[in-house]
Amino acid sequence: MQKVRLEISGIAYSQTQSGSYVLTLSEAAGNRKLPIVIGGFEAQAIAVELEKMIPNRPLTHDLIKSFCVSFEVVIKEVLIYKFVEGVFYAKLICEKDGVLTEIDSRTSDAIAVGVRFNSPIYTFSNVLDDAGITRDQEDAFENDSLIGQDDTLELEVETSHSSSSMKELEKQLQEALENEDYELASKLRDEIKKRNL
Repeated sequence: MQKVRLEISGIAYSQTQSGSYVLTLSEAAGNRKLPIVIGGFEAQAIAVELEKMIPNRPLTHDLIKSFCVSFEVVIKEVLIYKFVEGVFYAKLICEKDGVLTEIDSRTSDAIAVGVRFNSPIYTFSNVLDDAGITRDQEDAFENDSLIGQDDTLELEVETSHSSSSMKELEKQLQEALENEDYELASKLRDEIKKRNL
């Protein structure tokens, strides 16, 4: 079966499933996308690494990376190998001393660990056929479950921080990191970046 390379193209709130997020993976050499509903903790764990934030204490996935590095285990790739009854199945392909081992994992956890190793993400073409969406379908998908709440959240962030000075924003960012509120820290960091342009 042919493997297809995927890239992370976004994480957004899910309007249809309260407290959940949609992780969108895009086909590297094509136009299909794979939307995967994940939990808030896993979304945060992926976003923290993608945004290169440094938490005060290691998150669970950081601990896994430290463990792997200490014992010279390399995460070679993340493989989303199956989609059955609305559930994705994934595994980490690991290497130690030239020996490959497959470790079963929830997809969100596999990706959260994989991004810490800059590991490629793959799936099989039949998984994309079953669960993927095309650009034509994406507009309807996003309008139904993503864009509405994202637009509202962006507006709230801009309104709540627009009157803050840069010094206040930097202080709030530091406090958010100390309190391990990485979602707020990400929004504050974006506001700081926008002002520095």
